[in-house]
Amino acid sequence: MSYKLAIFDLDGTLLDTLDDLTDSVNHALEEFVFPTRTTAEIRSFIGNGAKMLISRAVPDGTDEATTLAVLNSYSEWYKTHSEIKTKPYDGIMDMLCELKKRGVRLALLSNKPDSAVQTLNKRYFDGIFDFAAGERAGIPRKPAPDAIFGLLKELGFDSTDAVYIGDSDVDIEVADNAGMNCISVCWGFQDREHLEERGAKRIASTAAELFDEIVK
Repeated sequence: MSYKLAIFDLDGTLLDTLDDLTDSVNHALEEFVFPTRTTAEIRSFIGNGAKMLISRAVPDGTDEATTLAVLNSYSEWYKTHSEIKTKPYDGIMDMLCELKKRGVRLALLSNKPDSAVQTLNKRYFDGIFDFAAGERAGIPRKPAPDAIFGLLKELGFDSTDAVYIGDSDVDIEVADNAGMNCISVCWGFQDREHLEERGAKRIASTAAELFDEIVK
């Protein structure tokens, strides 16, 4: 089916943010004289928001107060270092522009802190998305469907009009919880095998394939 609204995850779906996330996490860990993490480790920690990312990155047994202090250090550093190595995946910009030409409404919904989402949205996608939001106080993060329901109401669509696009099991879960279809992408932080094991029914391996899945 052809969708009226396409809702996108950000990290691992539209933008390759892994190197900047890794550098920012390790900057915070080094500040507290904790061992740093590899890029592969950081990749496996992403998907459930900044607090969970840091909770997974600090050494086992780290107390809550210290974890929150590391989180604060990470968040402050990432605010000004989120665009150093980050870049859109191949074909993403052309795909988004063509969807917009076709009249598909576009939204961006991430578990990344909202301030970072707004910064990256303006830097890379200014004028493309009709709605963009990250994790905000008082709104449960994905896979809770609350943020999706809010954007559907704001843009005037039903869940059956929309599709959610992401690269992780969290994205599969939030689409299911919101009662909408999901298209998974395997160029991000999770591979095809992982996505299939988590119940992905439709998987795109290129931006061109994703475009076809949205408009067909």
